[in-house]
Amino acid sequence: MPSVLVDLTPLRVSPAFRRLWLGLSIANLGTQFTVVAVGLQVYELTRSTFSVGLVGLCALFPLVIFGLYGGAIVDHADRRTVALVASAVSWAATLVLAVQGWAGNGHVGLLYLLTAVQSGANAVNSPARSAIIPRLLEPRLMPAANALQTIGWNVALTGGPLLGAALVAVADYGPVYTIDAVLFTFAIVALVKLPAMPPEHDEAAGPRRARAGLGSVLDGLRYLGTRPNVRMTFIVDLIAMITSMPRVLFPAVALIYLGGGETTTGVLTAAIALGGIVAGLFSGGLARVRWQGRIIVGAIAAWGLSIAAFGAVLVVVGRGSPDHVLWLALGLAVLTLAIAGASDAVSAVFRQTILQTATPDAMRGRLQGVFTVVVAGGPRLGELLLGAVSTRLGEGGAALLGGLACVLLLALAVRLQRSFWHYDARDPQP
Repeated sequence: MPSVLVDLTPLRVSPAFRRLWLGLSIANLGTQFTVVAVGLQVYELTRSTFSVGLVGLCALFPLVIFGLYGGAIVDHADRRTVALVASAVSWAATLVLAVQGWAGNGHVGLLYLLTAVQSGANAVNSPARSAIIPRLLEPRLMPAANALQTIGWNVALTGGPLLGAALVAVADYGPVYTIDAVLFTFAIVALVKLPAMPPEHDEAAGPRRARAGLGSVLDGLRYLGTRPNVRMTFIVDLIAMITSMPRVLFPAVALIYLGGGETTTGVLTAAIALGGIVAGLFSGGLARVRWQGRIIVGAIAAWGLSIAAFGAVLVVVGRGSPDHVLWLALGLAVLTLAIAGASDAVSAVFRQTILQTATPDAMRGRLQGVFTVVVAGGPRLGELLLGAVSTRLGEGGAALLGGLACVLLLALAVRLQRSFWHYDARDPQP
């Protein structure tokens, strides 16, 4: 079924992309091991959920700062070199995590510091890798390539936390961080084997500055302000994530609505990633989509309606604090979240494709840096908003209202920027 199943053409035609995809997929799995292990170790040291929450805060600030500045570096230096240096920094931080895990470190501040270092390095690494991929493949293959990337990421997001938690329980923290360090070498080897990739100057990107700095970052933001279709890929994603990212609701939902506690929380979290995997596996038709803006709009509308349906299930069930799992309600909740995850995966494939194909090479690093900030920051703002709304409307009401708000704001944004609806992959206009 080549027209339905995931298109493997990018893996066949480009050995460099194949190595990079495989290396990153394996490394992402190890990264999820470390994410879980750090959270567990912080809680073991502090017995404080607030202290665990500070891990995310320590990761957010370096990600925002280095996501923007790192994008400027990517547009001024060889992308392969930037990715290798950033990967080496991240790898070194993982090795230190392994050492402190084996040594039985009792200072939570060291964990916060290493999390911040890894986050900053990844904020530079991510736009560098994303700017490399369009140099390895033809534009027509970018949807298929991004679908493959989505599969690799969601597999890591689904299996990584489960395996990571199990490994911590069996082998403690040092071995888990060590496994991550070993798996990360696959990504480094893939980068080492790439050819040099200096940025290509394009007159459409404006005059080139002598060095990366604040001026270069501002040039990227000004460029984004004048490119409505690329700008809309960020706007519609922010609408979806800020209004209706439901993850913050899951712990309360598992206790008050559906029963099952931590196990149900894990199932709800995995449902979104599982939906993304299924969408990726059946993404063969995406490579032939011409009107990519319309697919993004439809996918985000489906996301909003799915989250609204998730909220409706909770409203019907009510806050009964059951002492057992309500299996029918849980099944319906998992189904709505899986559909939401599949919709988000389709949206991500084409948002990334538009960004990579409609942006000149000289600007790809900076806009990929903005993309990194949006993808990381939007969900966190959404969790803050839905958490606040749930205190007044309950978790079910917050999800229902957030999903409907997503659809309404999306319709308003598309009405104000009609060119996005008519975006044509055969004539990619930024």
